[in-house]
Amino acid sequence: MARGDQIYVMRPLINREGDYEHHGIDCGDGTVIHYYKGGEVPTVARTSFEVFARGNPVFVKPYVASYVPDVVVERAESRLGEQQYNLLTNNCEHFATWCKVGRSESQQLLDYGVGLGTVNPFDARSMLDGAVQDGDPVKAAELLAAAMSSSASARSRLQTQANRLQAEMNTWQRVAQAALQRGREDLARAALERKVKFKRQWNDVQSQLQQLDAMQETLVRNSQKLQQQIAIDAPYPFG
Repeated sequence: MARGDQIYVMRPLINREGDYEHHGIDCGDGTVIHYYKGGEVPTVARTSFEVFARGNPVFVKPYVASYVPDVVVERAESRLGEQQYNLLTNNCEHFATWCKVGRSESQQLLDYGVGLGTVNPFDARSMLDGAVQDGDPVKAAELLAAAMSSSASARSRLQTQANRLQAEMNTWQRVAQAALQRGREDLARAALERKVKFKRQWNDVQSQLQQLDAMQETLVRNSQKLQQQIAIDAPYPFG
């Protein structure tokens, strides 16, 4: 282990040993910057190596390419005092990976099948509601992350489609105006008909985007409730 390494130890999740990795950045001077759970709120803090390890073996996460050690530590130091922990979007591994390679990712969540964007967001929301009612926070966390990831992917695709349709509408509007300037009302009428066609498609996409936004608000509320439940069972997993 050396300065700038992304390191981790195994920590128990819901009283089961070795169920998740707690990540941090080795500062090379006997200290580690990580999402520290010693206070009321998880905070990015610099602690001793011993506090980070808690007597457990410490492992190094290998990378083929990453920032140089000084940059890694500087990035970690830039977030000292942060209190924005989120199990699904900003846990300890998200933080450490961002410091090391600039990507806010959690391989653990991916290994659990979370964040792959393969679940229909509307179906996942229904399954999530059932998991929450059944009192299964781990399953609910998986479904919630899948739903949020799928929602984000779907919204990105729809927004790209909406932008393309908007460009088509603008193009046919210009064509109609040019045709009128040339005295070709027939061409202008045909161009406006094309514009109306794309406008109907654009309206459909906007409706879908509104549905996704409404669903996202529901997912955020469920995420807050779920994190409260998980905090009671096992405070701040993956953090």
